Amino acid sequence: MLYREAGQFRTTYQADQQLFPIRQDRIAVLLLLAFAFAVVPLFASEYLFRAILIPFLILALTAIGLNLLVGYCGQISLGTGAFMAVGAYAAYNFAIRVPSLNLLLVFVLAGLVATVVGVLFGTPSLRIKGFYLAVATLAAQFFIDWLFARVGWFTNYTPSGSVTAPQLNLFGWTIDSPTEKYWLVLAIVCLIALAAKNLTRSAIGRAWMATRDMDVAAEIIGIRPIYAKLSAFAVSSFFIGIGGALWAFVHLGSWEPLAFDINRSFNLLFMIIIGGLGSILGAFLGAAFITILPLFLNQLPAWLGINVSTATISHMEFMIFGALIVFFLIVEPLGLARLWTIGKEKLRLWPFPH
Repeated sequence: MLYREAGQFRTTYQADQQLFPIRQDRIAVLLLLAFAFAVVPLFASEYLFRAILIPFLILALTAIGLNLLVGYCGQISLGTGAFMAVGAYAAYNFAIRVPSLNLLLVFVLAGLVATVVGVLFGTPSLRIKGFYLAVATLAAQFFIDWLFARVGWFTNYTPSGSVTAPQLNLFGWTIDSPTEKYWLVLAIVCLIALAAKNLTRSAIGRAWMATRDMDVAAEIIGIRPIYAKLSAFAVSSFFIGIGGALWAFVHLGSWEPLAFDINRSFNLLFMIIIGGLGSILGAFLGAAFITILPLFLNQLPAWLGINVSTATISHMEFMIFGALIVFFLIVEPLGLARLWTIGKEKLRLWPFPH
C-alpha cells in the first residue's frame, strides 16, 4: 500500500516528464543520497571504504559509460579497459606536466582525451557491427596496452613502467583520508549518473535506442546512424576516461598498464550484462554484484569451516560469473534491473493479480 500513485496528479508536461514522477521514488532517492553522504562515513571502516565502497562507485561510473554504448546504442565494445587506461595516463600526464591544473579539470581533460580515442576506434562501427565490431574494439585494447607499456613518455620514463599519482588537492583541500576520497568519488558519480539519465531521456538518447533496435528503420525516420554511433562512443569514452582517472588516482594510487588489461574490460561487460543492459540502475547493481561476490567467495569457505585454496576460490569465481551470465541471458536478459522493476510493478498492483 505504500507504493501507490493514488492522489498524485500531474497537470503540466514538466511534471509528467520529470526524472522520478512517483513521489515515493523521489523520497527514496533523497533518503538514499542522505544516507550515502551523511550516515555511511560515520560508521564505515577504512577497509569498507578501500575494498568495497570506493571500487564499487568507480566501477559503477565506468559501467554507466559502457552501458550507454552497449545497452542503449547496441554497439558491442571489448576495449573498455583500454579507454580507462587512456583516462588514467592522460590524467597522470596533465597532473605532472601542468601542476597548477585543478584536480577536477584534470579529470575532465582526461575524459576528453579518452573521448578522442574512443571516437577514433569507434569509427569502424560506421561500416561493421556485432561480432566484427567487438573484434575491432578488442584490437584497440591490445594496441593501447602495448602503447603504454612500450612508450616511455606516457609513464614519464620510469624504469619499472609503474607510475604513482600525485597528491590529490582540490581548492586547497588535501584529499588523503578514505572518507574524503569516498565523498569525492560519490559526488562525481552522482553528477555523472544524473547526466547519463537525462541523456538517455533526450533526443540523442532516443536516437541511440532507435539505432540499437534497427539502424535502417532509424535512418528512414530521419535519424543519422553515423552521428548516433559516434556520439555514443564519444559520451561513453568520456565517462569511462573519468572512471579510469578515478580508478588510478583515488583507488590504486600506483599502477602499471596491466591494471587496465583485457580482464578489466570483461569484468565491466559482465557488470552491465548481470546488472541490466540499457539501464542506469543496472550499472550500479552489476558493479555491486561484481565487487561483493569475490569478497563473499573468499570468506565463505572459512565461514563453513572448509579448507579451500586461493586458486580454487579464484576458479570458482570465474565459473560462477560464467554461469550467471548464461543464466541472465537465458532467463532474464535485462538483468537485475529488470527484476527490480518487476518487483516495483508487483508492489503497485498488490494484492490484485492483474
